[in-house]
Amino acid sequence: MNADMLRVKGVSKSFGGIKAVDNCNLNVERKSIVGLIGPNGAGKSTLFEIITGFEQPDAGEVFFRNENVVGLPSFKIARQGLVRTFQIPQALNKMTVLENMMLGPQLQRGEKIWNVLLRWPQVKKEERAVREKALSVLDFFDLLPMADEYAGALSGGQKKLLSLARTLMTDPEMLLLDEPFAGVNPTLSKKLIGHIHELKEEGITFLIIEHGIPYIMELSDTVYVLNKGEIMTSGEPGDVISDRCVLEAYLGDTDAQGG
Repeated sequence: MNADMLRVKGVSKSFGGIKAVDNCNLNVERKSIVGLIGPNGAGKSTLFEIITGFEQPDAGEVFFRNENVVGLPSFKIARQGLVRTFQIPQALNKMTVLENMMLGPQLQRGEKIWNVLLRWPQVKKEERAVREKALSVLDFFDLLPMADEYAGALSGGQKKLLSLARTLMTDPEMLLLDEPFAGVNPTLSKKLIGHIHELKEEGITFLIIEHGIPYIMELSDTVYVLNKGEIMTSGEPGDVISDRCVLEAYLGDTDAQGG
């Protein structure tokens, strides 16, 4: 079995003549945490969009569990176990935290009207199971006391935790996290680091975009540096961060947000 959960091979993408991603190659081993860093505008978010099917590349291939997923819509990629979060958390603010969580599982019986009419006992049984799982995941993320609160009342950091918690309702094999620590206070950031480590121990693979170098240093097994759409280097966090070319790429941009 191939040790890589994800392989990006020769991926390129241009917008209006501007090359956002240029012949990008990247591997993520199973049950590892890989960091993706780079200055603002380096193409990191575009690469995430391509991997998860929100954008199609002009060239190249993306293999998830040895299957080329280029051309598949984002929802089908998610159903295969490759799930992402967004830099700006996308909670349904006028629903409770628990209701947000219960929307996570895909292909629920209750989504089809004829099941509600003809298979009500099975629908209710599944709903109870989803509710129990949602409460358990909320407890894991220390969000259980907010289960009945509207999601809109959560802080920015709590919404980041909710976003990650909701992905677990889909039983993912791999998570792509886009700026998980942006706008999160140090206390919640420390909790989030702990949760990510625990989830890795449970078998989940991670690819993380992050500008906060200390977080990448603490979390990652391997770090890739993207600059002007190209992978400029990769390796162990300490070696990558001390690379002079990496420091030059970040010069004057170490506090940038986005990309």
